[in-house]
Amino acid sequence: MRALIIDCYTDEPAGLGVPPYIDVYPRYVAGAIWEAAPGAEVRYVTVDFVRANFERVMEYAAGCDLVVFVGGVVVPGKYLGGEPIKLEELTRWPALMEKPVKVLGGPLARFGYGVAGGRVAVHPREFEKHFDLVARGDVEVAVYELVKEGLRVEAVDPSVVREGYELVDRFAVKGARIVEQHPNLGWNLVAEIETFRGCPRWVVGGCSFCIEPRYGRVVFREPEAVAREVEALYAFGVRSFRLGRQPDILAYMARGVNEVEFPEPNPEALRRLFRGVRAAAPGLEVLHIDNVNPGTIAHHEERAREALKVIVEYHTPGDVAALGIESADPRVVKLNNLKAGPEESLKAIRVVNEVGARRGWNGMPELLPGINFVLGLLGETRETYELNFQFLKRVLEEGLLARRVNIRQVLALPGTRMWSVGGSIAREHAKYFRAFKRRVRREFDKPMLARIVPRGTVLRGLYVEAHEGKYSLARQPGSYPLLVYVPERLSVRTKLDVVVVQHGYRSVKGIPHPLDVNTASRESLSLVPGMPKSAVARILLKRPFSSLKEVEKVVGPEAAKYLAVGATRAAPPPSS
Repeated sequence: MRALIIDCYTDEPAGLGVPPYIDVYPRYVAGAIWEAAPGAEVRYVTVDFVRANFERVMEYAAGCDLVVFVGGVVVPGKYLGGEPIKLEELTRWPALMEKPVKVLGGPLARFGYGVAGGRVAVHPREFEKHFDLVARGDVEVAVYELVKEGLRVEAVDPSVVREGYELVDRFAVKGARIVEQHPNLGWNLVAEIETFRGCPRWVVGGCSFCIEPRYGRVVFREPEAVAREVEALYAFGVRSFRLGRQPDILAYMARGVNEVEFPEPNPEALRRLFRGVRAAAPGLEVLHIDNVNPGTIAHHEERAREALKVIVEYHTPGDVAALGIESADPRVVKLNNLKAGPEESLKAIRVVNEVGARRGWNGMPELLPGINFVLGLLGETRETYELNFQFLKRVLEEGLLARRVNIRQVLALPGTRMWSVGGSIAREHAKYFRAFKRRVRREFDKPMLARIVPRGTVLRGLYVEAHEGKYSLARQPGSYPLLVYVPERLSVRTKLDVVVVQHGYRSVKGIPHPLDVNTASRESLSLVPGMPKSAVARILLKRPFSSLKEVEKVVGPEAAKYLAVGATRAAPPPSS
């Protein structure tokens, strides 16, 4: 049997699959096929690869028995590493594949196509005429049944869901080798890892806009199963991992799950989880998390503090605990059944800072909060935007750190309370949204970046991902990595360290560290901390230099410590 998996990319409240990330869906689907048909030929391609090699991919698909599209953007954002599938592509491409059985899975099939924030999603039923099977449940289970049934679509329930992790744990290990076909393997690929499914707040209905409560009861994955998957991915070359596929990492095996709204964190279980990952991937480069419920920290401050300390003990620096604050307006919090009020959210930010604000070996603080706002919710008024900004102002005034503020308009999805409201509130308040976003970028983001990575901070282990004009765009792998504009035209995939020299609203400018004085551009030389203005012209006139001592005579000792004679590569991370 020959199968093709097209990764259309995913972005959900719990899970990311836009490069450099690979989400669980394509790996689980590949594992499901190999579990049901061990000798199957399974090819994996990204949607960007299809665009760049369209005729070639269509020719290959014509010879396949099965083509699985997986993807779906539930929380739309801007991406450097790839562009999720467009609606026109999603409906046109399957029509060009006559022979194979065509399956659609992931958030696209379960929740629909998210066009943009402030809009209503395209309902999944709209895709049924384009695909033989729209897997409204768990695509990996549907594909497993489909292959076992000899690709007879009528024999498969499109809504089939997994009740536990018995099958998935096998799929995850068998499907790990699909990463060998990912274009980012060998440099900055990050594997998203699932630890549990479902939101603990399902017992009270969850937030008005969120899909996670629709999964029902929380079901945990055993630490040993997670470790086996990580071990398999590590064996195929993955070096960066994010335990991000859950709505609240502090709820992992927490006490009172499925009984109370805010279960008590279980530091001992988190230690088993993280220690197992470290043992399975002893030379890993990145180990990060994603979501943390601010209400969990507010209701269980001491146990949450213990749990966060366990994470910091085992993770790598530059980590982000994305706090779903959503709104600092108490009226909006109440009407939308949000996780925490503004005072509780501020307490959560303080606790994360207390545990994680110290600087790590890669130049970034160990663990910082991320702040998520969702606008266009029930009860929102013009005052909501002012209350949100005053909340951020308090974060600044208290001297706290926040890695980033994510501001988005609600995307109304089927099955959520906001589905009946749609984007009407967001459209009505569009001008407030735009003004709020500009104000946050100008008055919060820029001073916060200067606080997190002051001028002269050395950031280690960045990869060049793209170019913009004369600049190379580089980032560290991980959760919400800081974008660095490097004024040198470096090859994509180059790994380097940089020193921060200027701050923007959402990014910084940095120069290679140490900077090769013989090849550096005039702009890079002029940005070296402590570099006398007159020295740049003298460097350009006198180079090439044969020793750093010669350079120091021209620029002085302060600037010389950022320079080198001869190119350098990034230093390896310290051993764990």
